[in-house]
Amino acid sequence: MKGKSFGFYGVLVAAVLVLPSLGFAQSKPINVALFDPIQIFPESTPITGLRINLIYGNNVSMLGLDWGLVNAVGSGGMTGVQWGVANVDEGNVLGFQGGLLNMTKQNFEGFQYGWVNIGHHVTGFQLGLVNYAGSMNGIQIGIINIIRTGGEFPVFPIVNWSF
Repeated sequence: MKGKSFGFYGVLVAAVLVLPSLGFAQSKPINVALFDPIQIFPESTPITGLRINLIYGNNVSMLGLDWGLVNAVGSGGMTGVQWGVANVDEGNVLGFQGGLLNMTKQNFEGFQYGWVNIGHHVTGFQLGLVNYAGSMNGIQIGIINIIRTGGEFPVFPIVNWSF
């Protein structure tokens, strides 16, 4: 029994010593923004949990639920769900984006749903009026579908794909 409790405490001590060096200690569980820079935590702070952007919020990275009018994430990327009028990401995105405009400047993996969906490299599914992918491994459904490199068609209405 002592060995098991020592093992648990050993893992706990190791986690306390190792996790801060991985950057988890700097992450905050919630952020609320009126507009950047008027937000609880500054742009340089990673958020792991919930972010509410009343007008415009911006953080270096986001893991969790990102909700608001304009949701911006820096080069650290976004993992989770973004729901807003505009979702703009400088880094990679893994998950779901829903809004009028969804724009990922790096790799997007998951499902984009909106009027205009834009991704540098998209793996997954885009559903919108206008869908754009620099390259794609997946399907686009919309009025205008553009896959710049490697698509079945460079531009095609209703449905386009690349696998």
